[in-house]
Amino acid sequence: MKIFLVGGSGQLGRAIVASWRDDDVVAPAHAELALEDRAALTQALVATRPDIVVNCAAFHNVDVCEAEPATAFAINALAVDTLAAACAQRGIDFMTISTDYVFDGVASRPYTEDDCPRPISAYGASKLAGEHLVLRRRTNAYVVRTCGVYGVQASRSKGTFIDRIIAQARGGEPVRVVHDVVASPTYAGHLADALRALIATRAYGLYHAVNQGAVSWYAFAAKALELAGIACPIEPISAAQWKAPARRPAYSALENAALRRLGIAIPAWHEGVAAYLQDKGL
Repeated sequence: MKIFLVGGSGQLGRAIVASWRDDDVVAPAHAELALEDRAALTQALVATRPDIVVNCAAFHNVDVCEAEPATAFAINALAVDTLAAACAQRGIDFMTISTDYVFDGVASRPYTEDDCPRPISAYGASKLAGEHLVLRRRTNAYVVRTCGVYGVQASRSKGTFIDRIIAQARGGEPVRVVHDVVASPTYAGHLADALRALIATRAYGLYHAVNQGAVSWYAFAAKALELAGIACPIEPISAAQWKAPARRPAYSALENAALRRLGIAIPAWHEGVAAYLQDKGL
């Protein structure tokens, strides 16, 4: 397939480029082509004539979104809708990546695609708006929610959550991790494989795609250190102690119910950690 990938410089975008080797993937970086640049995107579609457009781009700094909600909605909702419309007009399939932050976090078991979203942040609300705008068209489109994506080709300046935890432990720094926030952290390599399998089904609609299982960030960090062979105590802290400007759902683990019905499986969260450490050489 010929695939036009928006957001190719992000962790998931880079994992897609690395793993979809049997496809012709065109993946301009954000500096070359921004999601909100309508004219440039239209020109790119005309020039490349892809079979599918995969949108991995987003305005995803949750705290900045809270301070700049207009920008969050312009990029995460309106720009996504424009891209979906351009694809629909040209008969091009479309896939966009959404988030667990569309939920309020009051659940006690992983959310399925049938659960009602109730975002509690501007970021979550803007992503949900983007979902609705795409799905309302009833065209050849996939909306895929995922959670806590981390990949081997993360930004060198920031690294992933696992990178930072390991660096702190090896450097003798105190390791403090939130214990009362539960999610489904997802390895980008596993997610990329699942997305390609989904595209092959041509079963359009709404999906969850995460490494299976619910885990607190504290337990996730502990497993990462254990699998990396590092013995280091971790201090559990509460989300309230973290004092982030924007609210986060306390529980946002997802269940891959719709994918499972298609026979597409994604490994468990601890297998994602192991695969990441192996691929990263940590």
